[in-house]
Amino acid sequence: MRKQSTKVDIISVAKAAGVSPSTVSRSFNHPELVRPATRKAIAAAVRDLGYIRNRAAQTMHGKRSGTIGLIVPSVNNAIFSELIQSFSDIVEEEGFTILISTHGFDLRKEYEILRKLLEHRVDGIGIIGLDHLDETYQLLEQQEIPAIAIWNYEEDSRISCIGAENFDAGWQTANHLIELGHRKIGMIFPQIGENDRARARLRGAQGALDAAGVTVPKGWCTEAPYSVGHAKQACMDLLAISPRPTAILCANDIIAHGAIHAANRLGLRIPQDISIIGIGDFPGSAEMEPALTTMRIPAMRIGGLAGSHLVATIAGDRPDEVLRSKFDVELVLRATTAPPPAA
Repeated sequence: MRKQSTKVDIISVAKAAGVSPSTVSRSFNHPELVRPATRKAIAAAVRDLGYIRNRAAQTMHGKRSGTIGLIVPSVNNAIFSELIQSFSDIVEEEGFTILISTHGFDLRKEYEILRKLLEHRVDGIGIIGLDHLDETYQLLEQQEIPAIAIWNYEEDSRISCIGAENFDAGWQTANHLIELGHRKIGMIFPQIGENDRARARLRGAQGALDAAGVTVPKGWCTEAPYSVGHAKQACMDLLAISPRPTAILCANDIIAHGAIHAANRLGLRIPQDISIIGIGDFPGSAEMEPALTTMRIPAMRIGGLAGSHLVATIAGDRPDEVLRSKFDVELVLRATTAPPPAA
C-alpha cells in the first residue's frame, strides 16, 4: 500500500466506501443502525486508507496526549517484566504516562490494539519484536507515529529496533551443551508461527547442532507455551522416552523452570542425570533449586534505551532517525548444566 501524503479524514473514507460522511460516523457510533454490507464497505475503506478516528480531538486538538502505548505479548509471567519496568521508568521521568496492552501472541489482535491506541492519540508506540502484520507496519508509517521495536535486533529492520539477535542466543545455548560433550539433546519450544524471538532461537540452536553433526530424534523436540505447568508436563513426556536425552534446551527460562520441576518430580538429579538450560535470565532463575544456567538477554538495558529513544523521537530531537542497537547475549553459568553422565 502506498504511504499517504496526508492523514486521511472521514470524508476520504466516505468517498472510498461510496457513502456519506454521516453514514461513516453512524457506523462508528451506532453500528446497529447501519446495514452489514455498508459497514463492511466502510471497514474496508478504513483499512485501505489507514484512517484513525480522533476520539480526543475536542480536548486534545493541537496538543500531545502525554501518553505512550506499549504492546506486549503477555504480562502473565516474568518474560517482559524487567523490560516493561525499565521502559516505564524512563518515559515516566519525562512526563509521559504509559498505556500497556497485551495481545497473547496473536498478531491480528495486536493490530486491533494498535488501532485503538492510535485512536486515543498516543504520542508513540513500543512493540515487541519485529514479527508483525504488514498492516501494522503500514499503519505506523501512514500515521507517522514514532515507534520502536523492542527485544529483537535486525540490521535491516523496517522501524527502529533495540534488542539482541535471538539467533545468536539459540546458537550459543546449543553450543554450550555441545562443548560440554552432550550429543543427546532435546528441545522444548513454543509455537513459532507468530513469535520471531522463538523462531530465531530455534533456527540458531538447530544451526549449531547441525554444525556439530548432532541430530535431534523425532519426539525430542517438543512444544509447550510459556507456562511453567505446561512446560513441566511437556518435559515429563519427553523424559519418559527411552532412551532419553542427556540435556534439554529450553526456548526461555519460563519453560526451563518447568523442566527443572519435571526432572525433580521424576527423581532425576540435575545436572548429574540431566542438564537443563534456558534463555533470558529472568527474575527467579538464580533462585531456582538448582540455579538455572541460562543465556542472559539484558532486558533492563534494552527497555531503558528503547524508552529514551522513543521519548527523544517524540520530542523531535531525532524525527527521521531509524535507530538499530544491538545488545550482546551472555552465558550465565549456574548449576543446571554439566557434562553428560557416563554411558
